[in-house]
Amino acid sequence: MVVAGSYIHFSRVIDQRLRLDPFEDSTTVYGAPLIFSVNDPVSAEQIQSELNLAGYHRDSSGRPGTWQSSGPQSIVVVPPDGSSRRRVSIAIDHGLIRSIQTPGNQLGRLNLGYPLLTTVNASRERRRLVTFSGIPTVLVHAIISAEDKHFFQHGGLDLPRVLKAAWVDFRHGRKAQGASTLTMQLVRGLWLEPDKRWSRKLAEALMTIHLEHIWTKQKILETYANQVFLGRQAAYSIRGFGEASRVLFGKPLRDITLPEAALLAGMVQRPSYFNPFRNPERAKERRNLVLSLMRDNSYISESQHAQAISAPLLLSSHPQIDAAGAPYFLDLVNDELQSKESQPARAVYTTIDINLQRAADAAIANGMKLVDEQLARKERAGARPEAALIALDPHTGAIKALVGGRDYARSQLNRILARRPPGSVFKPFVYAAALNTALTGGDEILTPASTVDDEPGAFWFNGEAYEPANFRHEIFGVLTLRDALAKSDNVAAVRVAEAIGYRTVAALAKRCGLKGVQPTPAIALGAYDASPLEIAGAYTVFANGGIRAQPSLISSMETPTGEGAPKRTRSGSDQALDPRVAWLMDNMLEEVLRSGTAAGVRSRGFALPAAGKTGTSHDGWFAGFTSQLLCIVWVGFDDYRELGLEGAKSALPIWTEFMKQASKFGPYRNPREFSRPAGIESQRICTESGKLEGDFCDETRVEYFIDGTAPNEKCGIHSFGPAQQTAMGGYDGNVPTIAPSAAGNSDPAQY
Repeated sequence: MVVAGSYIHFSRVIDQRLRLDPFEDSTTVYGAPLIFSVNDPVSAEQIQSELNLAGYHRDSSGRPGTWQSSGPQSIVVVPPDGSSRRRVSIAIDHGLIRSIQTPGNQLGRLNLGYPLLTTVNASRERRRLVTFSGIPTVLVHAIISAEDKHFFQHGGLDLPRVLKAAWVDFRHGRKAQGASTLTMQLVRGLWLEPDKRWSRKLAEALMTIHLEHIWTKQKILETYANQVFLGRQAAYSIRGFGEASRVLFGKPLRDITLPEAALLAGMVQRPSYFNPFRNPERAKERRNLVLSLMRDNSYISESQHAQAISAPLLLSSHPQIDAAGAPYFLDLVNDELQSKESQPARAVYTTIDINLQRAADAAIANGMKLVDEQLARKERAGARPEAALIALDPHTGAIKALVGGRDYARSQLNRILARRPPGSVFKPFVYAAALNTALTGGDEILTPASTVDDEPGAFWFNGEAYEPANFRHEIFGVLTLRDALAKSDNVAAVRVAEAIGYRTVAALAKRCGLKGVQPTPAIALGAYDASPLEIAGAYTVFANGGIRAQPSLISSMETPTGEGAPKRTRSGSDQALDPRVAWLMDNMLEEVLRSGTAAGVRSRGFALPAAGKTGTSHDGWFAGFTSQLLCIVWVGFDDYRELGLEGAKSALPIWTEFMKQASKFGPYRNPREFSRPAGIESQRICTESGKLEGDFCDETRVEYFIDGTAPNEKCGIHSFGPAQQTAMGGYDGNVPTIAPSAAGNSDPAQY
């Protein structure tokens, strides 16, 4: 009676719990659509890998949703939609896609659908859900050989095995052999606590018997295959054979070989102990034991057994927690999904571009080798600085690539969110506020041709002196604002901020999303902390016609009912700058790459239209963009030590390599010149005085102005020829310039 009553009780419990999907808390995460274009730099192997991510199967049948190789450099894809574009041939030559064609049509691009990245939940578990039909037969045989060879014959409890285990335990005087069936393991893993009380074991047995009555063997094995714990990778638990196959072998589960299937099945017993990355010999020994069991159970032949046990462990050379190599990005996605205001989601479609993520990973890896070499030459060998990179669409804010550190397995700290002084990367906001005087008015209208004196001096604020110096203590004298920004002149930046008011600079920075700034002289030199994510959002103002685009991770999602739901990211945009001011800043930031501190971008081979700014504080920064892509790079130490390398030597090379690779792909290949809005005029000026060119000016250039703000006087410095200047005793060069203010002014209201 007691057992019968308990069975009724636990059957009701399991019936109640089975009304819910055991994986209902899991969200499947997809990347941005996989789009291949002619001339994209992609190998046949990469295309095949990405086809697998997008759910295609390798199959020569020609059925929808399959692909096959038609030669070493040609792939035939059959899209799953069943449209007239049933067969698409992709030809690759020397690492480039040379053609994409259907039987009667040449295509410029091909959209393969959404790549599956991973499945996440609140418990920081990763799994890649598979159906029973997606589990290779060789893995089914390996699992039941290793864990439960009578699985398809018993009703949940393998009584002969229980009796044998009890006898073995009695002989050894300890628990030497387990007797749990796959169904018992599943019940325990899904619904019971892992203790050894008899009440728990009774519950496990009764729930197992009931589950066998209401689920088929196929359903039980499918759920087991998705739930089984197979170790940890970085900060996540690996659940299920689908995810383990990706992590261990870098391939979908359906493509695993006999030795790989035996390795997976063998790890179930003790995942950490048999981890092949850390303990390859143990893992191989366990794999071979499973292979022997498969032979003994007549699932493989003697020759298959001999060949399989001699096979080496062929593991992924770059084990990743996710197929896109974007673990820091997926951490942010998971955090957003688990936030209190987030709605439940069954599927999430993110903004990550796999091609750009691959380029970002490579740029960080290669660029940090250069940083390490430079530090070694400075006798700082062994120091390990970190790096972060974020790239986004400056018009939508969609994050296309994100790297939060050099090695996710070593550290999951996401430096994209770390707040550090941005240094001179902040200066464009000072100059944007200055150019905005053309619209707001004031005592003096500043333009790119306005001049500023960089003679060192004290800036008084609240009774205290602030005395900045230029890099290497250089003094350039009187500079136009364009040249001051290009040279990243510190004294000039503070002097400009002082002239327009520190509060004016702070107000603009806050409109652009930099909330932590304060109206002090130090604001001009980027002394107030900001994260790379915040800097990226703020820089969209320059690349997007003055409109700030909110950085976003998620483009759309589906609820558990399959209905669409709004994206979780805070959407919207703000007009933070007039389009004319934004374009003038683009033009001045182009000068930084042409003749200023970021000229290394051009010398390193990136020649497309672009704008950017170096930054050096404790760390190295570079912020730059084209009309299609914006990228921020940070390099520094987690413990806030001085990096000792300016941004041009640390972050800039990483940015350049990333942008060179990114610009090879279709969506980013042909950036335009920055679109000049109406209301901009041009004049040729003297580069020394900032006035209209005179008859004897040696160095001139075309400068741009908001209508009505161009200088209307000719240069006074070069009004006479050399002989006339000598006869007149020279010219004193007295032109209006932003000069040092009166010492002792400590009234903060003026700033």
